[in-house]
Amino acid sequence: MLAMTEDMTEGATRGVPHGAANGAPQGATSGAAEGTRGVAADDAARSRTGGAGASCEAGCAGKKAGRPRADAVRNRERIIDAAREMAAEHGAEVSIDEVARRAGVGNATVYRHFHDRSALVREVVRSVMDRTAGRAEEALTLSGPFDALCAFAHGAVEDRAGAMCGMLSANADEAEREHPDLRAARTRLEAGVEALLGRAREAGELRPDVGGGDLMFVLSQLARPLPGCTAALNDRYVHRHLQLFLEGLRAPARSPLPGSAATLEALRTP
Repeated sequence: MLAMTEDMTEGATRGVPHGAANGAPQGATSGAAEGTRGVAADDAARSRTGGAGASCEAGCAGKKAGRPRADAVRNRERIIDAAREMAAEHGAEVSIDEVARRAGVGNATVYRHFHDRSALVREVVRSVMDRTAGRAEEALTLSGPFDALCAFAHGAVEDRAGAMCGMLSANADEAEREHPDLRAARTRLEAGVEALLGRAREAGELRPDVGGGDLMFVLSQLARPLPGCTAALNDRYVHRHLQLFLEGLRAPARSPLPGSAATLEALRTP
């Protein structure tokens, strides 16, 4: 239905002459004499410009250069949100059909915004990284370094940020070479996470043997429901279990951690 709304809205806009919305023919003005002069002037203009085509061409060009329609923007956002939620629940191998069904749009609407599944996946990953990077940057403005880190972590879980880590892992480097916006989003996110950890570490509130990869790995695990567990059930406990994990990051540490701190780069290495 939303796809039909987009098509119908665009078609109706092209099909309605200027001024017809007010019930008046094009060129009509108040007064019979002025109306006659207006029609004559329009006829003369059409003969000089080759008919209504020139006017239509200018109008269409203006329309193309304008902003996207509000319903198209809403549909795009719903598609991205649906794909993000499904990737968090079922992994990266989500079908266009299922995404369209979750978003409440038709397949044609999905393909109108994303020419194939790979384009949709890239946009989901990019949008989530940008959103999560924004959360990190906002958290850096908060007082209390460890509280800021906690605020970021809880917000990232809400965004299902960690579940996006594996969506491009098989060809992440290639994807970033072809799509610089992905690399820019990842760089921005990693910088924000490292800044949060560094500030908490320098304040003596974060144990020194924890890396950004440790945090994002756990966020990834918590953002994705266990097999046989619904997303609703996972959401009921995710913030409780996340806080238990975060409390284990506080300094001073009660016991040493096995192995070495995980880096964000390590999460990208197969």
